[in-house]
Amino acid sequence: MPLQLSRRGLIRGITAATAVTVLATQLAACGGDSDAATTTTDTAGTVTVGRLSNGAAKETTLKVAEVKSISAELPDAVRKRGKLVLGVGTLPSGNPPLGFVGSDQKTLTGSEVDLGRLVAAVLGLQPEVRRSTWENLFIGIDSGKVDVGFANITDTEERKKKYEFASYRKDDLAFEVKKDDTWTFDGDYHSLAGKTVTVSNGTNQEKILLEWQAKLAKEGKKLTIKYFQETNSIYLALNSGKIDAYFGPNPIFAYHVAKTAGTPQATRLAGQFSGAGETLQGLIAATAKKDSGLAEPVADAINHLIENGQYAKWLAAWNLSSEAVEKSEVNPPGLPLDNA
Repeated sequence: MPLQLSRRGLIRGITAATAVTVLATQLAACGGDSDAATTTTDTAGTVTVGRLSNGAAKETTLKVAEVKSISAELPDAVRKRGKLVLGVGTLPSGNPPLGFVGSDQKTLTGSEVDLGRLVAAVLGLQPEVRRSTWENLFIGIDSGKVDVGFANITDTEERKKKYEFASYRKDDLAFEVKKDDTWTFDGDYHSLAGKTVTVSNGTNQEKILLEWQAKLAKEGKKLTIKYFQETNSIYLALNSGKIDAYFGPNPIFAYHVAKTAGTPQATRLAGQFSGAGETLQGLIAATAKKDSGLAEPVADAINHLIENGQYAKWLAAWNLSSEAVEKSEVNPPGLPLDNA
């Protein structure tokens, strides 16, 4: 499905997430990586999405059973183990609605976690969720401690050198600014001249922002990029005027905008951009080690969920229906090596 989009105008179709209270303090206290599994009380043949979400999602129980023709595609070692280890890069402070600590203050929940659990059910495997920082997520995949990353990972040609992908959601990035800020990104990087913007280190959006910075520098213009260790510091800097904008995943910002509406810390979305650049719709994908043999069965499991309606219900539960794709693809075209 992915549509080829023009980036000289704003991408439309944003769905605001449900406003909730975030457990930011508890998340920040989680510390380093954790191998603890997320446990559920799902009965056989069901997966409940949106559980323990503190209102960020509508709790919905979905019927999902193993599809033996798909689970037969799994590598022997994974099938015999009977477990699918899912990696999520949610430390230190969580990324609602994608991944965060639930209302019991210990269980990892979120849209990415739930899709991983749905895929595991189709594959007839027990899901085990391991949380880490963004950087350590990839170390976990590289080392074999993690089978598949479900962590808002953008499909890029650079990453294909080491990983294989099964796409499952559109990748739309966004700029978030203070509500009273009149600046809007119109798809042209020239509008960033003179701005100070923050972005998460090691991400696809950082790559895009750095390329814009380099282009502006060649034209004698300045774009300042600042980095912060955790989300709370970013929003303190934004609200105090130390930075002009925050560049990152659209779902996270839509959630935050809804959460802060009507408060002194209110923010707004100030324009969007595809995670794959100006001419290609970016895609978020389940990520496994290259030649692991996991991308194909994961994509088939996602397509089974699409065809049978659980995928649409999962997205609707998390207020992400605008980011639906028609089909999961194995290693589809991603952000080019030269995003010019």
